[in-house]
Order: sequence, then C-alpha cells, then structure tokens
Amino acid sequence: MSAPLVEVTDLTKHFSVRGAGRTRDVVRAVDGVSLTIAEGEMFGLVGESGSGKTTLGQSILRMHEPSSGSVRFRGRDILPLRRREMTALRPAMQYVFQDPFSALNPRLTIVDAIGEPMRTHGLATRDDERTKVAAVLESCGLDGDVLDRFPHEFSGGQRQRIVIARAMALEPAFVVADEPVSALDVSIQAQIINLFSDLSEQRSTAFLFISHDLGIVEHLCTRVAIMYRGRIVEQGTREQIFDRPLHPYTRELLDAVPVPDPRRRERRGARQQARDWANGEPAELRDVGDGHLVAWEG
Repeated sequence: MSAPLVEVTDLTKHFSVRGAGRTRDVVRAVDGVSLTIAEGEMFGLVGESGSGKTTLGQSILRMHEPSSGSVRFRGRDILPLRRREMTALRPAMQYVFQDPFSALNPRLTIVDAIGEPMRTHGLATRDDERTKVAAVLESCGLDGDVLDRFPHEFSGGQRQRIVIARAMALEPAFVVADEPVSALDVSIQAQIINLFSDLSEQRSTAFLFISHDLGIVEHLCTRVAIMYRGRIVEQGTREQIFDRPLHPYTRELLDAVPVPDPRRRERRGARQQARDWANGEPAELRDVGDGHLVAWEG
C-alpha cells in the first residue's frame, strides 16, 4: 500500500483565553487528531459549528501553528519547516475559504488576483499570464474574457469559482476546502460540488472537504471523519459512516437530517444516548474492523 499524501498524527491546537481575573482558560480547539488522506482522495470532515473543523484544516496548512503533533506531506513533517521552506511548499497545499465575498481583494482584477501568485511561484510570466489565467478559469467553468473585471461584478457562485481557480492555478496536490458552498444559494451549490468532483478526478488533487452538510459529504466524499469538541469520534468509508454509524454523536447528526430510507429511520432515538456520551470523558479511537474507527469508552 502506498504512503498517504497527508498524514496527521496526534495534532493539537490549544488557545489560551484570559478570564475575568488573571487566570487563563485553555480552549482545546483541536485535541489529538490523527488522520490520513491519499493522493486524489476526497476526504470529508463533518461536525457542528464550534467542533474545531476549520481550526483543524488551518492547522494542517500551518495557517494556525499547531500546539503539538505532526503533519506529514509526502512523508515530510512540515511543522519544523522554516518560513522560507514553508513558502516554497505553499503552492502544493492550498486553502479555499468559506466566504467568496471576503476572499478576494476588491481592488484587484481577476487576472491580477490569480496571476500574481502564479508569477510569485514561477508558474507564469508577464508574457503568458493572461493565457494561463484564462485557461484555469475555463477549467473552473468561467469564460476567459472576465480577466479585467473586478470581484464586485460577479455573483456569489462566480466568485467562488474564481476563488477555486486561484487555488488550482498553483497546481496543488492537496486542498482544504472550508465550507465552500455554505454561503451560496442552493441552486448554485450543486454546480460547485460537481466542480470539486471534476477537479479531483481530472487533476488527482486530494481534498479535505469541511462541511456541516451531511448530504453533500455523502454525495462527494469517499471517506469521512466526524468531529466533536476538537476530537474525531468516528472515521470510515462513506458506507460505514452513513449506513452503519456506531458512535452516538454520529447517529445524532444523521438523525437530525430527514431521511426517507427506512434502514436509517431505525436509528431514531439515539439523541439521549449522544447527550449521555457527551457528558463523559473523551475516548480513544479504536478500529472495529475494515478501518472503521470509533471512539469507544473503556
């Protein structure tokens, strides 16, 4: 079996918060997370607001400096890297932000917003910049004649395509997509989801797809991790998570979604069990078979 593209081991990110007095509380936003992502894989990360999903994604890319643990990219631990070494690695590891309205500089035309990082990393020159930017825009479903327009001239769905194009222009092997469709109209979401699927297949790009929308994750991702209070409580294939969920919290998340499948309706009633579990101590992930990991007590 080939080595994973991204290997996260016991990653933590703790924030110190000053209380009313001089004492400090510690927020364990990410608390001992381990996972692997293969080349070209679409890996889903699910959890409710405040579960630590975004902090985990940003910590993997060192947008937040982790408190401890390791992140290996192509076998190399990137956490000890110096700024210059990390800058050289940035094109291979990209981030797509949730809000396309704030992710783009309103003063830059589209050709500058996408072309400038390409030139910085040696992927384009002044002579071929427009041609290359037009090509990457077209691969993301936009006409190449929009180069000289500004972000405010586009709809939300078009802006998100531009944000995705900016990330893909650097030819990354790995992309963290943080709730990339949550700010869009439902009618546009399906188009962007299909775009991610196409990019993953055509370019063999690996994605960590962060979302609270279980339906989108089930449709798009081949493996899924469920996150709660900074920890992974269940992880497995799409079929294991959605057809055979074992953790009470996973069941509660799925029970909150209207599902016509009678096999899934049998899980109703897990809500109290999930609340009882949440009040207990964190449990370690255990493999219950075929790579299906569950945080069991005891």
